[in-house]
Amino acid sequence: MTFVDSRVTVSVGPLRTVPNYITAIRTVAAVTVGIVALVSGSVVLMAVSYGIYWIGDVLDGWAARRLGQETRAGAVFDIVSDRACTAVLCVGLVSLLPDVAVVAVVFLLSFLVLDTMLSLAFLCWPLLSPNHFHLIDRRVWAVNWSPPAKVANTAGVVGAIAFEQYPLALGVAVAVVAVKLWSITAVAGLLERDGRA
Repeated sequence: MTFVDSRVTVSVGPLRTVPNYITAIRTVAAVTVGIVALVSGSVVLMAVSYGIYWIGDVLDGWAARRLGQETRAGAVFDIVSDRACTAVLCVGLVSLLPDVAVVAVVFLLSFLVLDTMLSLAFLCWPLLSPNHFHLIDRRVWAVNWSPPAKVANTAGVVGAIAFEQYPLALGVAVAVVAVKLWSITAVAGLLERDGRA
């Protein structure tokens, strides 16, 4: 199936692709190990589950581009799976390290609400995924989906927590919220300009 507009044809499916299988496997594995970590109280297993999630997330995106199997359905599946992994792993992290609760609330609200809205905004245009948002607005893409932005948006918070720098982690999480709010405002303006609102 394809999404067609007067300028572009964009593949919606299929859903049975190598990248989507990778997404499914990494999601099940990361959530399972995360729950085992939570039940057993193991910070090491929690770190392993984050590793499975991040490596799998990089691998599914690489496979989609390398194999020419990037689709809108796959992008949505990846976005939903990221939220499932992050929610479970963040709850597990808070149960193991209660001092990160405030950081986790700020981060989760940002990632599960603001970032989800932004990540799904690509569906308003004939784009394969948020990775192509630079075709609509380079500034919004640069601070949300460029490779450095993807790393900074999550690894900055988790890295600061790993080094027990909780005030820094909170500062990074608040900065990410500010970027997401600015981005949502910019995307809303684009939608109004394009008459899609």
